[in-house]
Amino acid sequence: MPQATQKPIDQCILLQGSWEKFKLIQQASEDSPGIRLAYYDGTIEILMPGEDHEFFAHMIGFFLTNFLVRQGIRFKPTGAKTQEKQGEASAQADQSYCIGESKPIPDLAIEVIFSSGGMNKLARYKALGVPEVWLWEDGSLKLYHLRAEDYESIDRSELPGLNQLDVDRFKRCILMAETDIAAAVQEFEVGI
Repeated sequence: MPQATQKPIDQCILLQGSWEKFKLIQQASEDSPGIRLAYYDGTIEILMPGEDHEFFAHMIGFFLTNFLVRQGIRFKPTGAKTQEKQGEASAQADQSYCIGESKPIPDLAIEVIFSSGGMNKLARYKALGVPEVWLWEDGSLKLYHLRAEDYESIDRSELPGLNQLDVDRFKRCILMAETDIAAAVQEFEVGI
């Protein structure tokens, strides 16, 4: 009887260290595709995303890009581009977008969370000044918008154009894609 193969899962390593130590690790991992690094408040996170992590990150990016294109919204996808505030915070979102013009810090950062024990992602993005953060965790999408003091949970995006996105359909189609990508895409496009 053939043995079932297990899908690779996320591996997350947390280290305590200075910004300088983080920059050395970042430099040493430049030739290691697939590794995501983050820094905030003396904690260095090294993430090696697993198969499910990458699948959901890709599907979220696919649906969101599809929506933006069909709505005629100007945008620039910046993917896992490193976002930094020197000496304070660094992040590589699973997906990120600038709405309208290109900017050093994107308007939207999207994180897929499969591993426990990670950093406080919202605090890290607050330090970077990212206006909106979406977190996909346990089959649920949570949206946050940066106010004067902190992120506030929201039901729909407050970014120009994205406020027209049907978040419930978006979530449902992401989950559908796990078993039938074609049906999920068709369902999503009906709602655009």
